[in-house]
Amino acid sequence: MVDKSEKFNWLVRVGYFSRAILYFVLGLIALTSAQKIAEGTNGIFQAIQDFPLGTAILWIMVVGLIAYALFRFCSLFFDIENNGSDAKGWGKRLGHAGSGVAHLALAYSAYKFATSDTGGSGGGSGGSGGGGAQEAASGVLSFEFGGIVLGLLGVALFIAAFHQAKKGVTGSFMNRISAQAPDATRWLGGAGFLARAVVYTVIGWSLFQAGFMSGGADQIKTLGDAVASLAGDGWIFTLTALGLLLFGLFSLVLARYRIIPDLDSDAGVPKFRA
Repeated sequence: MVDKSEKFNWLVRVGYFSRAILYFVLGLIALTSAQKIAEGTNGIFQAIQDFPLGTAILWIMVVGLIAYALFRFCSLFFDIENNGSDAKGWGKRLGHAGSGVAHLALAYSAYKFATSDTGGSGGGSGGSGGGGAQEAASGVLSFEFGGIVLGLLGVALFIAAFHQAKKGVTGSFMNRISAQAPDATRWLGGAGFLARAVVYTVIGWSLFQAGFMSGGADQIKTLGDAVASLAGDGWIFTLTALGLLLFGLFSLVLARYRIIPDLDSDAGVPKFRA
């Protein structure tokens, strides 16, 4: 019989596989299709739906992205990756929680496309694909201190962007990857994390504007929207798109070689590669 830790392990690997598809397609359409990238997050899922067996792939992504989100929430609540309970540890754990929320939102977008007969109509209104995020932001802004909440989320994204860039430069992510991983893993991850730092900065700035500068909910950018907003920036856009594509390949490596902590509370501190 498969125990719960092994089931958890496989679910997380499906999550990394789903993330691999998401980022690879995002980078690919950014480099090859100006029309689809202009559609933002909707363009990503529309492109996936257009693949052979696209709807089946979307359903795998729904399950995988939810599984990945739960993995990140486990880091927050149970500290399964041994980040600790000091200020630095809680910072990492809260960052993982933010990642969990973001991937749940992506899972919901994938679900809407998977259950839609007409493709784009299931992915939300408008061309940008950010309608759901903007609607949620409008709800937050309706509260008395909603602007402060969005602004602080923007600051949190800036901090997350810094940590993504730091990972890309230092290669610290390698201590959670098996030594059997391909030699190219280090530079695939490095390029990917640097590209994600750029995207996180764009999303953080959109939240900061909406919250602290009266920019309004329509300023909010999702993953696809953030990349699309860089389309006029020449080499910055090209390098970011290429980095996201490489991050997709890196996530595929993680689906096989990521060291996933045991859920068993008696297993002790997870042992990562030095």
